[in-house]
Amino acid sequence: MKRRIFNLLAVGAVLIPSIALAHGPTRQKLTLTADVAAEPAEVWEVIGNFQDMSWHPAVYSTTGEGGNEIDATRLLTLGEEGGPTIDEVLYKYDAEKMTYSYRINEVAVEVLPVTNYSSHLTVKPRDGGGSTVEWRGAFYRGYPNNDPPPELSDEAAIAGVTGVYKAGLDALVERFGAPSS
Repeated sequence: MKRRIFNLLAVGAVLIPSIALAHGPTRQKLTLTADVAAEPAEVWEVIGNFQDMSWHPAVYSTTGEGGNEIDATRLLTLGEEGGPTIDEVLYKYDAEKMTYSYRINEVAVEVLPVTNYSSHLTVKPRDGGGSTVEWRGAFYRGYPNNDPPPELSDEAAIAGVTGVYKAGLDALVERFGAPSS
């Protein structure tokens, strides 16, 4: 009996450190901002409609239902007609504060290597005039287990989301101009 207990303890001593070291991905967070010359209301007029993401250069078309109401949906088609899609749902919307939050319901990891993605888009007044557009998100990499392939790693997820945010923010700077000060 003592030997059996000793054997169980020995096995436990070997397994417990292994279990403690084996963990899945960690949630990544990213925030990018862009300053534009236009006043917040003018910028919000362009980006504040959840159903219209035509301001983003990667988006070919947006279709959806529910307007800017909670649980509204949109389907983004990327690049060209018949291109890859991203299915999203709105879970927070405040026109007065010029902010909304949404989640991705479905996207192929080959398109954007993330899972469990949520994002917030906000327009704020900028000291000295103009606006600051803030786009922030939280997500997990595209591969949920340990030892992901490079294209589904934390680094790939961060690079993918950074690319999406940067392209959209750069398009807004091009559209509205950079502030002079």
